Amino acid sequence: MIQKNQLMPVGELQELKNGEMLTHNTAELFANKKVVLFAVPGAFTPTCSVSHLPGYVVAADEFKAKGVDAIICLSVNDAFVMSAWGESQNAENIMMLADGGGSYSKALGLSMDTATFGGVRSQRYSIIIDNGEVTSLNVEEPQSFEVSKAEVILQQL
Repeated sequence: MIQKNQLMPVGELQELKNGEMLTHNTAELFANKKVVLFAVPGAFTPTCSVSHLPGYVVAADEFKAKGVDAIICLSVNDAFVMSAWGESQNAENIMMLADGGGSYSKALGLSMDTATFGGVRSQRYSIIIDNGEVTSLNVEEPQSFEVSKAEVILQQL
C-alpha cells in the first residue's frame, strides 16, 4: 500500500467533461499542485452519495482557501457513471475521475475484491498529495466512514 512520503504511482484516469472523454496522466495531474484525492467504493452507493462526496462538495471553497489546487473523487466506475454521479451531486468543483478497470487503485495497493457485489473496487480513503508526494493518507477500515471525511482532511491541511 502507498505510504506517506512516497510518490504517487504513474497511471491514467478518465474524465467525461462537457461530452468529451479526457485521459489524465497522474504524473501531470499531480505535478506542482496540492491535490486532495478521495476514493469511494462505488458511485451512487449509500455512504458515498449521502455523506462522502457531499462533504467535499460543501467544503470545496474551504479546500481552495487552504491552497488546494484540485479536489478529486476517484472510483472504480466508468467515466460516464462518474460524470452522471457528479452532476446529480452538484459536484462541479470536484474532478470526478474514473479508474475503470481498477488498475490505479491496484497500483496504490488500495483495491479490494467485493466478489459479486461489484468485483474489484477501491477502498474508501483520502490522500493529500503535494507535487506528487503523499503527505497524508487516511484509509478507512471496512464498513467505516470516519477518517476520510472532508472535515478530517481539512484539519490535516
